[in-house]
Amino acid sequence: MQLKRGFEQSVCILALLATQEQDIPLSSTVIHARLKGSQTYLRKLMRKLVVGGLVTSASGNNGGFRLARDPAEIDLAQIVEVVEGPLESYPSTDLFNAVFSDFKPLAKEGSSAIQRAFATADALWIKQLSQVTIYQLLCETFNTKIIPRIDWNQLGGGDPDQIEALIKKIKNSLKL
Repeated sequence: MQLKRGFEQSVCILALLATQEQDIPLSSTVIHARLKGSQTYLRKLMRKLVVGGLVTSASGNNGGFRLARDPAEIDLAQIVEVVEGPLESYPSTDLFNAVFSDFKPLAKEGSSAIQRAFATADALWIKQLSQVTIYQLLCETFNTKIIPRIDWNQLGGGDPDQIEALIKKIKNSLKL
C-alpha cells in the first residue's frame, strides 16, 4: 500500500498552519506558492481538510486557513483518513469463493482468514499512526517543545530583505 501525494501535501499544509501566527489566517495563495502544485488539486485537498475538521477557512480580504484544533490533537491516522478515506488494505473481491467454488465451506473460511489477517494489520497500522501528532513531528523537527510561530503570509510578498529578516528571526528563535 502506498499513500497518495496528497497525504504528504496535507502534512506540509498542517505544519504551515501549526507554525502560522494563530490570529492571522494563512492565505491560499501562500499555501499554493509553497506547495508549487496544481491550484485545482490544492482546492480539493483544502476542502477535504476543512470537511474532515482539521482546518477551518474564512473568506474575504483577510481570509485564509487556520488549524481547527491544537496540533497535539491532530494525528497521522486522522490525516490519512481525511485525505485517503477509511483504511482497507485488502478489499476482498470474493475471488476465493470463485476459484474454489467446488469447496464452498473451505473457500469461505480461507477468504475470512485472509480478511481477518489484513483487518488486524490495518488496525495495528492505524494504532501506530494515531500515536504521532503534528505537534510531535514539529517538536522533533525543531528540537524544541515550543512550536515557533511566524506569519507565512509575509514570506509571500517577495521583498528579499523582509524575507531574509524573517528567516533570520525564525532561525534565532530556534537557535539554528
